[in-house]
Amino acid sequence: MSISHDHSTEDCHGHHHGPQHIYIYSPAGSIRDKAAFKRAIARLKAMGHEVEVDPDAQAVHTRFAGDDATRLAAIHRAAASGADVALITRGAYGLTRILPGIRYKAVAKAIDGGMKFVGLSDFTAFQSAVLAQTGAVTWAGPGLIGDFGVEGEPDDIMLACFDDLLTGHGEGAGWRMAKEKPQADGKPAVPDVYVKSATLWGGNLAVLTGLVGTPYLPAVRGGILFVEDVGEHPYRIERMLTQLLHAGILSQQKAVVLGQFTNYKLAPHDKGFKLQSVVDWLRSQIKAPVLTNLPFGHVQTKVVLPVGAKVSLSVEDRDALLYWGHQH
Repeated sequence: MSISHDHSTEDCHGHHHGPQHIYIYSPAGSIRDKAAFKRAIARLKAMGHEVEVDPDAQAVHTRFAGDDATRLAAIHRAAASGADVALITRGAYGLTRILPGIRYKAVAKAIDGGMKFVGLSDFTAFQSAVLAQTGAVTWAGPGLIGDFGVEGEPDDIMLACFDDLLTGHGEGAGWRMAKEKPQADGKPAVPDVYVKSATLWGGNLAVLTGLVGTPYLPAVRGGILFVEDVGEHPYRIERMLTQLLHAGILSQQKAVVLGQFTNYKLAPHDKGFKLQSVVDWLRSQIKAPVLTNLPFGHVQTKVVLPVGAKVSLSVEDRDALLYWGHQH
């Protein structure tokens, strides 16, 4: 497999191959922005898709989209819908508390039948649990409101990657890593690497950390772990990574890939402690390479990633490529 050097997240090209049946449901937080919800539905319909909205998609019970039983029922309706894609309205919080009630066999059966469960953020809990309980693959990708409901045009890379997912053309995600100083011994911050056939897993760091010690965190050995977060100060990111480190999880990975960490404020008393400090620290703690700048997280430009699938990873200089297409 040859690597082209012009892929700054340009591995998604978008292939329009007819309408897809997309099931919209709310397994976690309640919808706060009704206008964005309507915009997003209209946009998917304008793209030619058949959009089915769960009857309780707009339910409200305190901060949740309905009580726990309501949200569990929505997940099971999505699994039974026969849709091509089950897409969450939004994340927020709410899946962790209902993990014991999910009928994992029904979800895995739907996935075996070709359904793609797509989402991010709090959805990491569902994705991790499905992987831990069944080994089935879900997709880290856009949410309905945050990605398709934006005013103006949605991000074109996100759209192309989502389109590739719908048409089965998605084969990988390439990006350029941040420019970093060499390590103290003169070696590059990220060495050139090639990892073949490793399980890709991960998602939101805070949600993942909250699953440590539970039956819902997948036990992945020799995997590639990707993480992102929003509104978490670098010291909190380090504290969560420390938990994964001390739990023995990081030492079992072949690579750790850092996505986007956004919406936090540094404080005067940090005195130079910043996100790069955390990256440097992490590299001193594990042998596996630590990659940066994966276009995924609480940002508009995001790729779509198969959680639980076997992938290959290659790094040449600052160019990184995760690849899960048919090996040529």
